[in-house]
Amino acid sequence: METIKVAVNGYGVIGKRVAEAVTLQEDMELVGIGDIAADWRIKAAAAKGYAVFANTEEGRKAMKKEHIPVAGDLDDLLELADLVVDCAPKKFGAQNAKRYKTAGVKYIVQGGEKHETTGHSFSAENNYVSALGKEATRVVSCNTTSIVRTLSALKRAGLLNKARGTLLRRATDPWESHKNGIMNTLVPEPEIPSHQGPDAQSVDPELDVVTAAVKVPETLSHLHYWTVQLTREASKEEVLEALGTSTRTAFINMSDDLSANNAVKELMLDLGRPHGDMYEVAIWEDMLKVEGDELYYAYLVDNQAIVIPETIDAIRALTGIEPDPNKSIEKTNRSLGITQRFL
Repeated sequence: METIKVAVNGYGVIGKRVAEAVTLQEDMELVGIGDIAADWRIKAAAAKGYAVFANTEEGRKAMKKEHIPVAGDLDDLLELADLVVDCAPKKFGAQNAKRYKTAGVKYIVQGGEKHETTGHSFSAENNYVSALGKEATRVVSCNTTSIVRTLSALKRAGLLNKARGTLLRRATDPWESHKNGIMNTLVPEPEIPSHQGPDAQSVDPELDVVTAAVKVPETLSHLHYWTVQLTREASKEEVLEALGTSTRTAFINMSDDLSANNAVKELMLDLGRPHGDMYEVAIWEDMLKVEGDELYYAYLVDNQAIVIPETIDAIRALTGIEPDPNKSIEKTNRSLGITQRFL
């Protein structure tokens, strides 16, 4: 079987999850990870047997000092790869893109970069085909991924007129909550619409969506509340059926005592998900309400995990190894255990 040789540049929250997911794919091979750090994360990567490459001379010296085997520099890593997934901090992906182009390697950047970095923004169930064979794409952010998944499902069913959402955003990633974040305050984004609505339109310009967002003092996930005007009067059952057409949505219920994000996180751990990750958009079924042509619902977004399956599908799309989006999505879902419609 033909395999895609994948490099991951940046081994943080997203990078380590992408690397793990790549190793689960029959048609992919992880050739190495690149970074500048020499802390516990990179030591863990080396312990897993990943080839570690130092992006800078300072990084190489630090890794050597910490007895981390160094396989080479970033140029060496890119020479081994068919494609590189950039998981560096925000804005570094755009800088690194120039290097990837020079090396002649296809590349994926994350949602923290601007759409213009690649000229294409990706969501697997929405625009996989338009990414086929491209040199680069941008996997949109965690919040934008959830918006595109859910609203596109309603759109495919002919139910979506316009959508207005309020996002309660986690303050920082759990692993670094001791370093930064917010306490005893709420921080609204300074403009309405917040950036997630226009970002969703970079995937589907036809979406009539407006978002407002506020940063809250917690770290486990994002919480969205949505008000949607439907194209016609509909039943709750019709709406649930429409949302269920996305293989990456799942339903939770308050009646199961899944009434908060920490309980859902614990459920993911109980189900044996790596890191307790939830790749799906978790929609509260028993909270969802339809009144005539108006729909109200809420859901949770795992900011650390939701973009991982999208990234795996983007790898297949750019390289063209699987031209059928449904087949790629099915492969990815199976490898990551995305199999349950109810959580």
